[in-house]
Amino acid sequence: MTTWYSHPRRLSVVTVALMLGVATVSSAQSLRIEPAEVRCPSVLGVGVETGRTYCDVLIGTEVADGIIVVIPAHRGPAVVTFNLHGRHTYSEDEVAKGRGYARYLASTAVATTEVVLTRPLVLAEFRSEADLVDRVGGGAGPGGMKAVAPVAGEAIRVTVPDDVTEISIVGIELEVLRLDGTEMFTSPGRPIALVSDVQVEYRAR
Repeated sequence: MTTWYSHPRRLSVVTVALMLGVATVSSAQSLRIEPAEVRCPSVLGVGVETGRTYCDVLIGTEVADGIIVVIPAHRGPAVVTFNLHGRHTYSEDEVAKGRGYARYLASTAVATTEVVLTRPLVLAEFRSEADLVDRVGGGAGPGGMKAVAPVAGEAIRVTVPDDVTEISIVGIELEVLRLDGTEMFTSPGRPIALVSDVQVEYRAR
């Protein structure tokens, strides 16, 4: 069992599709590129600009706590790609007062039950509304927007061994710098980043 944690914990999951697109098949090499099947423990919502579904990355203590990405049966290594975003709670009032600045450094792990494949980081800064990548509908804010929104983004690419059928994206810790100081968050269950547009590239068996 992969161990970047100290206390076992489990979360219920729901299955969601995090991306839009049409599968692309290369007839010559049978290479498929398609939206991945994703089981997300906490769905933030759908972006009004991109139409993408944003899934919270939660701090976890085992792979079952994370965002589960299902890998179809494949020959040779598969590749999973996704966008990892900072997670900002937007306040027009704080921006107007000159206190809107925030910098986020989120640490995550992409793992199987046996090994950590990679440890993606995302560094995101917020100064004004222009720094928001998207807005998420279904909230109580102006225009029906949620206050939480994605900022910045890192394009993550993970190679998955040929015998692996699932991987998990799990949060490790979050460092937040604001004008009044720095905070660290390591408590299990806390959302620290957002994932969108999960794709899988593979050669079918």
